[in-house]
Amino acid sequence: MSPRRVTLADVAKAAGVSRPTASLVLSGRGRELRISQDVEQRVLRAADELQYRPNIVSVGLRTGSTRTIGFVSDTVATSRLAGDMIKGALEAARERGVMLFIGETEGDPELERLLLQAMHDRQVDGLILASMFTRTIKVPKGVTAAPAVLLNALPKQPGTLPAVIPDEIEAGRLAARVLLDAGHREGIYVIGAGPGMRNVPPDTVAGVERLRGIREALGEAGVKLAGGRLCEDWQPEYGLTETRELLRTRRPRALICFNDRIAMGAYQALDDAGLKVPQDVSVVSFDDHPIASWIRPKLTTVALPHYELGRKAVDVLFDEIGRDQPDPGRKGEVHRVTMPLRTRESVAPPHTGGSAG
Repeated sequence: MSPRRVTLADVAKAAGVSRPTASLVLSGRGRELRISQDVEQRVLRAADELQYRPNIVSVGLRTGSTRTIGFVSDTVATSRLAGDMIKGALEAARERGVMLFIGETEGDPELERLLLQAMHDRQVDGLILASMFTRTIKVPKGVTAAPAVLLNALPKQPGTLPAVIPDEIEAGRLAARVLLDAGHREGIYVIGAGPGMRNVPPDTVAGVERLRGIREALGEAGVKLAGGRLCEDWQPEYGLTETRELLRTRRPRALICFNDRIAMGAYQALDDAGLKVPQDVSVVSFDDHPIASWIRPKLTTVALPHYELGRKAVDVLFDEIGRDQPDPGRKGEVHRVTMPLRTRESVAPPHTGGSAG
């Protein structure tokens, strides 16, 4: 049989005060209502000795806040890569004394509907709707019943909800600048998307924005992309195949791979062709997957800031919760989180022998 829950009446009795007096002290209003320090200390000591915890349900009914927020995602919780988004959100919530309820949909719309309904049934103060990959989504009807934020996703209907996403445009610019700073001016190819803005996999925000940033940075330096290979999926085997195809007719000086898995395949294709990284071909990539530091030479890459994304989503959500009135001008605000560069061993000045393709 489980022990009986300690009540406010138990604390009041142990402290020798009335229940209203104990309630005022524990709500932090004792000094405000001139309750003596002696009485206050007796109540606090009794609460500590009895291990009293307030009834969250009754506190929520009285204050209009349950001190809980919901986190509903597709596959973030089960992903080794994106799990840090939840870690960041958990720590930011804990610092505010708030509990995070986490639900995973596995991409099932009906399960998503039921999870959102369950969150609202528990009267969460706000919701974070998160995606494993940065994408554009149709905001489910059940989301907007409470303050809500999209994490790693953009709404298909602009202005629907605030969103927190990685700054992929600046990441593309940063990847290009790494090569420019190393002295590369020709023979730069992209693997995974490009070279034109229409040459991207469907439904990829990252592909479009990374390519835009790359093209902008190179253009500002008066450098033109030499070409590119579109990968239908950003996995090692596609990086291998498309880099092999490129090497049949071209000799690149540098490759910008659209993620580290593609780069892993590109490494293999370059090695098969007798080309060394970075002596013959420099390689820069995105994501900072663990393989970036496993492969040799270690891969220079622009990291996805999963932990910071999770923290930022909680910050933005609490801004929304704290508003007395909705602010239409900020409803669709997009918050971009910086993607840091991880400089390793895969970029070097261009090799002076031979010519770039």
